[in-house]
Amino acid sequence: MFGPRQARELHRRLAHWRPAFLPLTLSYLIIVVSDFWSNAPVAGVLGWPLTLLWTWPIFTTLTGIVGIRRTRKALRESAARWSGHGLTRSEDFLIVVVPTIGRHDTYPALERSVLSYIAYLPRCFPRLRIDIVIDEGCEATGRIARLAAGSKLIRLVTVPRRYRTANGTRFKARAAHYSHELRIREHEDCDDVWVLHMDDDTGVGPDTALAMARFIEEQFQAGRDAKHLAQGILTYPREYAVSRLVWLADSVRPAEDVGRFSAWTGSGTPRAGVHGELLLVRASIEATIGWDFGPRSIVEDAQFALIFSARYGGRSAWFGGRCYGASPASLRDFFRQRERWSWGLAALIFNRSLQLRNRLLLGYSVMSWVLGPITNVGVVLLLSILVASNTSPETLVVIPLWALNMAYTIWMYWEGLRVNAGVSGDGRRRWWEPLAVILLIPVFGLMESLPGMRGFAKFARRTENRFTVIAKPS
Repeated sequence: MFGPRQARELHRRLAHWRPAFLPLTLSYLIIVVSDFWSNAPVAGVLGWPLTLLWTWPIFTTLTGIVGIRRTRKALRESAARWSGHGLTRSEDFLIVVVPTIGRHDTYPALERSVLSYIAYLPRCFPRLRIDIVIDEGCEATGRIARLAAGSKLIRLVTVPRRYRTANGTRFKARAAHYSHELRIREHEDCDDVWVLHMDDDTGVGPDTALAMARFIEEQFQAGRDAKHLAQGILTYPREYAVSRLVWLADSVRPAEDVGRFSAWTGSGTPRAGVHGELLLVRASIEATIGWDFGPRSIVEDAQFALIFSARYGGRSAWFGGRCYGASPASLRDFFRQRERWSWGLAALIFNRSLQLRNRLLLGYSVMSWVLGPITNVGVVLLLSILVASNTSPETLVVIPLWALNMAYTIWMYWEGLRVNAGVSGDGRRRWWEPLAVILLIPVFGLMESLPGMRGFAKFARRTENRFTVIAKPS
């Protein structure tokens, strides 16, 4: 929660922020020069494997760079369009949907998030409702009911134990689909109704409400060319972090929103997927898709995005607002989170009900993730020592591509740290954090890729999928 003075300071910082190209450019020049200088005349036994594996992510890298440019342009155009307008109020109806497992250990984060909706959203959305969605009999029902009773803006939606979707969907998607069906029954599936999907540990700030209101007003003015879905930036304030190592590792997530997700969602077709939080969808469009994706669905947000891409290509957008969440509380929770994502995304790759070209793109991205442990710089250097081989490629043509891939990785952690520090209390990085986040990239790479490989292996072995809800720092 931000006081008036903190809110003004945050607004000032965020208004001047743009993703920087300089770290990417400098990293690339240093790496490409050092690679050419250290290259051996003849490749060793690792030559061909490394030529292929270290070149493989180049499409993701180029997409991310396009996203950086798109983000800078979008922020510049938005600032020019709304210059001097002050507060923007949208007359469209905003419904915030917050599904929660309703455990006592997740309640403090839920309370923090819901209070932020009450504090900041009414200023820009006079027509507002917050739906907290719980399962019947969840352990924190009493506490959540008291929270809901504290504001006329909150409605408590209870999913009955006996409720079953037509396709047998489980977990979070089941709750989302129940809420979706309830809106249809209440005739809220209209063009002037917007649904904001949020996680129970993710709040908003003054910038979030303003960015969403301006986006919605732009769609009203766009008429037949209006967009139906939008997403902004996930951020992680330092104050919510329990583990500093995990917080630094999660620097990659806001950078992904600024880069790759901005490129795809901002171009109109969210083929890279969307996040389950800060997901703004027109209610009439959500009504045509729903969330009933079957019992194997544990990454329902990504599946929704792929279906949307096939049906409503060119109708998504990116906006500059942020949401404020918490990184996993421990390394164990970090691994469990990434493993679940990997399992769920692998299932989507082989889901024939989805458009083939979207599944191929997803497969390319997941393959980059799953191969991470054997392409990790630290692992490769250790292997080269063990087999007494150099790490030179079979052809020098790929060295600029290798350098660009590595430079983009450095940029993601550098810029992501800058974003997360910018939404933290004092808005600054600690003196040691930029150095640490760069030196720890090989460690972060293993933290990301090992659970990714494990999740894919579990899918391949047809191990039962589980939607594990990790603890939510408050």
